[in-house]
Amino acid sequence: MKEVEIDMKFQIAVNMERMDASLDMKTVRDHTLDMVRMADQGGFEIAWAAEHHAMEMTIAPNPFQLLTWWAEHTETIRLGTAVAVAPYWSPIRLAGEAAMTDLLSNGRLELGIGSGAYQREFDRMHPGLKQSDAWRYMQEMLPAVRALWEGDYAMDGQYWSFPASTSVPKPVQKSVPIWVAARAPITFDYAVKNGCNIQSWPLTRPIAEAELYMSRLNEAVANNPDLPRPKMAMMRHTAVYDTAEDRHVPIAAVRRQLGQFENYFKNLGDVENGFAKPIPLESLENREEYDADMLVENLMFGTPDQIIEKLKAYEAMGVDSFIYYASLGLGHKEQKRSLELFCERVIPAFA
Repeated sequence: MKEVEIDMKFQIAVNMERMDASLDMKTVRDHTLDMVRMADQGGFEIAWAAEHHAMEMTIAPNPFQLLTWWAEHTETIRLGTAVAVAPYWSPIRLAGEAAMTDLLSNGRLELGIGSGAYQREFDRMHPGLKQSDAWRYMQEMLPAVRALWEGDYAMDGQYWSFPASTSVPKPVQKSVPIWVAARAPITFDYAVKNGCNIQSWPLTRPIAEAELYMSRLNEAVANNPDLPRPKMAMMRHTAVYDTAEDRHVPIAAVRRQLGQFENYFKNLGDVENGFAKPIPLESLENREEYDADMLVENLMFGTPDQIIEKLKAYEAMGVDSFIYYASLGLGHKEQKRSLELFCERVIPAFA
């Protein structure tokens, strides 16, 4: 593996999240803001809000609402969508809402755009569209949004058509940073060709998965030698704890959350009032991706010193920014202690 000198930056993805109905929605709301404010004071570069629908596990029907709210309570941290799901929007609406958020946050917007994750959501938000085809919408959407930010633009595309229109308002920034969620080689190539930064999430897979994504980025850069290399951000579930003996708490939490994630991801339909029934753990015990030791090894779980060692490996492979994925079903007290340890003992090691 070729080592690359990188001044690693840190970003946070935090969701309003309820695993069951026992947690009060206002408590969830307040906790999410507390986490973003801690990240703002602790040296994080960007806070990301997701877009999901009809899912209590990720409560974010409009990420721009969350970002505008966070902007009122933070000072310097930049604010991004991770990601706005292109097939659920129209270009005019996405351009306008993004620009309004940039205006209200005094130019702190980072626009992340992607094709969406769960077929269950497509069945409700864009019936008839297969998740595997949604990338086509993202690739048609992005140039239209950029054009609308510049002035009048008429569109006659495969998925959207409209007469001459413009984004009102316009962004405060002259050039809003754009991020795309990427795993497939075609998306890495699209990002390089279109001047977009990249977010990747290796799920619970080994570091070899992250290395695969880096190789796809490097290949796309090599195939476009006249274009600059985009920034690469890599996301992992993160839990920092005081001693190694504390690991059982985040392991239990993430396994519970991933049991619900599997239900959504496989579109099993066993969802009541927004809560997915977890796939029984006994059915997952023999599956490698749910093994406790594997989770600790692959995810960003560990004491501060262990986390620093893991992050150095990502830095060495060329990752520009690490996305601390804070929402994993962990209790609010444990989430805050984890973030506190990360800010106080991990980030300074990369100063």
